[in-house]
Amino acid sequence: MKKLVALILVLAMALGLVGTMAAEEAAAAAHPVGGEIIYGSSTEISGDWAHGAIWTNNASDNMIRGLMNDYATVAFDQGGAMVMNQSTTQSIDSVTNADGTKTFTVKIAEDLVFNDGSPIKAENYVASLLLFSHPTLLALGSKSTAHLTYVGGENYAKGRTLSFKGVKLLDDYTYSLTVNADKVPYFYDLSYASLSPLSIAMWLGEGYTVHDFGRGAYLRGKMDEGTLKPKVEHARFLSEGRITAGPYNLVSYDTGAKQAVLEINPNYKGNFEGQKPSVQKLIIVKAEDETQMDALKTGAINLLDTLTGGVDVNAALDIVNEGGYDFVTFERNGYGKLMFQCDFGPTQFKAVRYAIAHLLDRPEFANTFTQGFGGLVNGPYGLAMWMYKESEEELNEKLNTYAYSLADAQKLLEEDGWVLDAQGNAWTSGLRYKEVTAEEAGDYKHNVKVGGKTLMPLIIEWASSENNPVSELLVTMLAKNPDVTTAGMEIRQNIMTFAELLNWMYRDKTVGDQYGVPTYGMYNLATGFTPIYDMSYSWTLDPELIAQGYNSNFLFDEKLDKISMDMVYGVDATEVEKYRELWVEYIVLWNELLPEVPLYSNIYYTVFVDKLKGYEQSSLWNFNQAILYSWIEE
Repeated sequence: MKKLVALILVLAMALGLVGTMAAEEAAAAAHPVGGEIIYGSSTEISGDWAHGAIWTNNASDNMIRGLMNDYATVAFDQGGAMVMNQSTTQSIDSVTNADGTKTFTVKIAEDLVFNDGSPIKAENYVASLLLFSHPTLLALGSKSTAHLTYVGGENYAKGRTLSFKGVKLLDDYTYSLTVNADKVPYFYDLSYASLSPLSIAMWLGEGYTVHDFGRGAYLRGKMDEGTLKPKVEHARFLSEGRITAGPYNLVSYDTGAKQAVLEINPNYKGNFEGQKPSVQKLIIVKAEDETQMDALKTGAINLLDTLTGGVDVNAALDIVNEGGYDFVTFERNGYGKLMFQCDFGPTQFKAVRYAIAHLLDRPEFANTFTQGFGGLVNGPYGLAMWMYKESEEELNEKLNTYAYSLADAQKLLEEDGWVLDAQGNAWTSGLRYKEVTAEEAGDYKHNVKVGGKTLMPLIIEWASSENNPVSELLVTMLAKNPDVTTAGMEIRQNIMTFAELLNWMYRDKTVGDQYGVPTYGMYNLATGFTPIYDMSYSWTLDPELIAQGYNSNFLFDEKLDKISMDMVYGVDATEVEKYRELWVEYIVLWNELLPEVPLYSNIYYTVFVDKLKGYEQSSLWNFNQAILYSWIEE
């Protein structure tokens, strides 16, 4: 009888599954494939399509990459949880080894193809790790840290071994990855098993293959810089004919107009739960702040994603109220900020960073900019984060809010030695100077010599992106604030494109030697977080990682580096409360060191034409994921 009941239950479940699948297929069939959406982006496209943000992480580029590349073996679901990608992956198994290392074995599906129809095998997944961790690619600016995660990575990245010991190509559809013992346990453990496929043909051309004779996988082919550099540069920025594996193909990219056109990839198998897109064409354009609402009204743009400022949100909601438009709203998983580089010039001194914070009325700034559609944060987090929601009262008790105070700013500067004028006399008014050591002076261009002493002026060189309403408000409320002058400080705005700002921020010499020279001490921009809140390399002291672009604040503090590592390494995925406690410790220390001044975290609004149906978005479910579930009804 027990066997009979079990059989009946199994049959019922099977029939239920078949019924569910049939319903899903019927629902999908009911959504016509066709139409187009013109997506207005607040960030100018740069055209760097290397998936994984290996070089740059421009928000628009990143979103487009997500539309073109969606075959990772591990995916995020609508709630931000990591799940095995059912479309790409047959199984993920793991075992903890006697030496403390941990091995993940991944078997991929056998029916995967790139958008050009060529087959995807395990070697394509392994190739992405091998290429971007190769010493030649690291020298060319790759930000991959896989060599620090998996066994044998250091020897591979240093060129001491041809093969990557902890990366195994087991057969045509199976690979394994063995994690270093010092990276076990890890709070986001499943991410260790995740790789995305790379077209060897597109990135490297003929004559390159992945081999493994039992000592670890390696790339066979010429791997010197002279050979690889032109191949990699071509592949990074290749648009037409790009070989990818996601819901959409990049059809064209106009470098002058900064406009990208994507269309459905007919070879796409579906996302982690088999969902395929119905909107045939996506056109990605730059939405100019001054004209984007008119563009929305006239149809030149018909979706504006994640509007931030209150002026824009209110204008968009007025358009919605007139009819023909709809919207979604959600809290932001990120924040806007003033970012400091802390290894040169005045911003190397904590007191100066404090003083700048005290000279900006942050509550008023957040209120003016968001107009109620957002709020103030006091650390590197967003309103949407579960850690923040569960720790809000504790953070309110522990964090310094750096309340507006000219007196506090002046006191801090005086105590830090900013007590001289340009002639080395006692400061009374005008620009403050400080006597600095040779190490502190560095090559800061504004330093002056007086009687054998080096004096540093309190001049803050500020890199600011063009046509940016946050920048405009900062000019009014900070740079041109009379109290800044009274305090003895000068803030000089330098306006540039956002792409150029990132080059200066990362000190990216691969695109120009000039960017390698420390020049700007302050930047304004924003940070958005993925569901994996891992800052373990953000405050690294390792010169090699810094050269790769990590620790772009150039703040070198051993305690901050340690807590950012402890927060994720040594915490099992089940130890949620322990992770939260360490996260609070990290936020408190960050707030004390103040490498950035948090400005606001928004309540986002995405506004779109109401012919777009089924569109649902959240802080953990972005446009490139949400659009797959949407369709057009003309």
